[in-house]
Amino acid sequence: MLSIIIPVYNEAEVIEANLKQIQKRISAASWVDEILVVDGGSSDDTLIKAKAVEGIRVFVSPKGRPKQMNFGAKRATGQILYFLHIDSFPPENFDEMIVNAFKNGHEAGCFQMKFRSSHPWLKFTGWLTQFKARSCRGGDQSLFVTRSLFENIGGYDENFLIYEDHEILKPIYKQTRFEVISEWISTSARRYEDKGILKLQLLFLGIYFKKWLGASSEELFRFYEKHINNTPTKA
Repeated sequence: MLSIIIPVYNEAEVIEANLKQIQKRISAASWVDEILVVDGGSSDDTLIKAKAVEGIRVFVSPKGRPKQMNFGAKRATGQILYFLHIDSFPPENFDEMIVNAFKNGHEAGCFQMKFRSSHPWLKFTGWLTQFKARSCRGGDQSLFVTRSLFENIGGYDENFLIYEDHEILKPIYKQTRFEVISEWISTSARRYEDKGILKLQLLFLGIYFKKWLGASSEELFRFYEKHINNTPTKA
């Protein structure tokens, strides 16, 4: 019934251990048909280490998280698609929780999220994820959506190489009653710790407000590459 789709890129250091952590959290009944890892052309040993984990289907697609997730969705067999980041660990029995939400009439939803960090600001941002407002959502919370709804809205917008997790929620929120399951998914704070917690949060807020003011997907990506990914981009 459930296909888990995990986009990855250069995650050799964590992918094997993290995939096993995700597998451990599947219920004994196991509503999971498959776990698909979709690599965006990693230059390290991500593919080798992913293939070493039993029960994982591994694919290579064009780079870019929305492209990778759409690629995985086309090859998935489940009635429900569950998009998950490799450094996010869903709660135990998460598959059963998702199926129960589906049986209760929810075509899409996510979990509440907390960072694996004791920093007060990250605790606060995690606390906000219990609310159902679209502004409280983020990709680290994961996303479950029925295949029929996903196909109806056209999947992820591949023009948005960042901010894709917010863009897909616009049509989802319009078409269905989005569910925030009252259990916690935990996610790594490594990017915040590397960049500086408050600095990175301000940069993410900058992206949010740029989009609100009408910035194009290309403008958002240039801002991200320059200020967050530290990759020089052409004007």
